[in-house]
Amino acid sequence: MDRRELLKMIALATGTTIIGGELLLSGCKSGSSGVTSLASVDVALLDEIAETILPKTNTPGAKDAEAGKFMKLMVTDCYEEKDQKIFVEGLGKLDDACNKMHSTSFIKATPQQRNDLLLSIDKEAKEYNKTKKPDDPNHYFTMIKQLTLLGFFTSKPGATQALRYIAVPGRYDGCVPYTKGEKAWAT
Repeated sequence: MDRRELLKMIALATGTTIIGGELLLSGCKSGSSGVTSLASVDVALLDEIAETILPKTNTPGAKDAEAGKFMKLMVTDCYEEKDQKIFVEGLGKLDDACNKMHSTSFIKATPQQRNDLLLSIDKEAKEYNKTKKPDDPNHYFTMIKQLTLLGFFTSKPGATQALRYIAVPGRYDGCVPYTKGEKAWAT
């Protein structure tokens, strides 16, 4: 599966376009603008959110794939300043919503409380994306969900243990006869 196909599948799974997808296809910015810096505590929160979205079962979970670190890197290095701000503010909104709904922070919430919260926020995000105009900002939970899926399925645990994986299809043969006029092999 190539990167573009994976991005299309993630967009279908989340019901919207990939936020920052053009950057994933062309590469990330060289160096961080320094606008948004996620603290190490936010990585722990991101790991817990991602693990709630993709929990460990008979396959690895999002924590095993270090989805929090992946999200931090992608948001810091690849997202535009406005999307970075929405993402970081969204983490605060998510924690505030958990406090409002369950009288506890997301980190301290039970797995069932976390699941209930994310289901309600996901419903809110889907409604928002249905009525969203092109100039409207992206919904923070859509970003989190997309980055969780992308980070997990492009990680070693996600690709090798949750998906079917063949490192190199077929065998390597370094000396293949070439007949003039044939197409060259892709590397």
